[in-house]
Amino acid sequence: MPVAADPAEEKLQELRGIVRRQAEDRPGVYRMVSEGGEVVYVGKSKRVRSRLMSYFRAVFPDEKGARIVREAAAIEWSYVPSEFAALLEELRLIKRLRPRFNHAMKRDGRNYAFVALTREPAPRLVVLRGTGGKGESVVYGPFTGATWLREALRELSDSLGLRDCTHDRRMRYSDQQEIFTLPPRTPGCIRFEIGKCLGPCIAAPSAAAYREKVVQARAFLDGTNDGPIERLAESMLDASDRMEFERAGVLRDKKQRLEGLRDQFDRMRFAAESLTFAYRVEGVDGDDRVYLIRRGVVRAELSAPKTRAEESALKDVVKRVIADTPATGPRSIPQHEVDELLVIAAWFKAHPTEMERARPLKN
Repeated sequence: MPVAADPAEEKLQELRGIVRRQAEDRPGVYRMVSEGGEVVYVGKSKRVRSRLMSYFRAVFPDEKGARIVREAAAIEWSYVPSEFAALLEELRLIKRLRPRFNHAMKRDGRNYAFVALTREPAPRLVVLRGTGGKGESVVYGPFTGATWLREALRELSDSLGLRDCTHDRRMRYSDQQEIFTLPPRTPGCIRFEIGKCLGPCIAAPSAAAYREKVVQARAFLDGTNDGPIERLAESMLDASDRMEFERAGVLRDKKQRLEGLRDQFDRMRFAAESLTFAYRVEGVDGDDRVYLIRRGVVRAELSAPKTRAEESALKDVVKRVIADTPATGPRSIPQHEVDELLVIAAWFKAHPTEMERARPLKN
């Protein structure tokens, strides 16, 4: 009696045949598409055909490649001029399509942490494992080590009186009109009772008073005001003058945590500023491209100039990029730019000789 054909195996063999006959070994991106048309995975390679064929050589069913290709009813791919172009296109497709296998297997969230200021009636500082996307108004980072980052943010919140309670707790201010008169509420918060939170949950501060503390937090994170560190230094000296050495030691540790946070911001800003140049990349069949990178993000991409007119056009674009993107700025990186900065920084770290192709951006 003949053995019935396995539909899943037949599907894999059909996809394998399509890739073998049609795909080429050149840089590109590919998309695994489900039966319902959902793009479940996006990948890139400098040799698309070889990369796709590797999915059909998975030995164990629980291997990453085997799990992805089992979900695919179709495989689509497109070619780009270079491996660098494939890297950028993969990132942009993942951000636009949000394929579930890419996000389930993403590791950046485990390796990096970010500081965010929430967009709430009473904003608070939080640590994110990823780059956000849940209502944060501004994201700072990336940083390594979430534990020390939480401790440093606690010191900053304590010094300014910012809340750190959960987002579902109702906030109101002393100058906020209520439709109904509410009885006085017991704080029930140790941070308010010991003077480390202004207490917006019980309408203790005015809206302007709390907003001013948020502005100070932004100024510290942007590198324009070291007030929290200076206040801790003054308190430490006062405690030492009163021979309260144990308290002085505690304040010293708090100050050092905030200084560590500031120093990490400085290193991150330096990394972003150092990734500012024109980067020429050789492409397949002579399709060379020039990428104008400003503060770690590709601001423009053009075909490499071959005539004087094209060189003049490139100079005009460079001027526009320089004018549109300040040479220096706050330590915050716009949330939509963080992933690209990380990808480009990783590219040059993995390919240090590529920096020889970089040229300064000049007006």
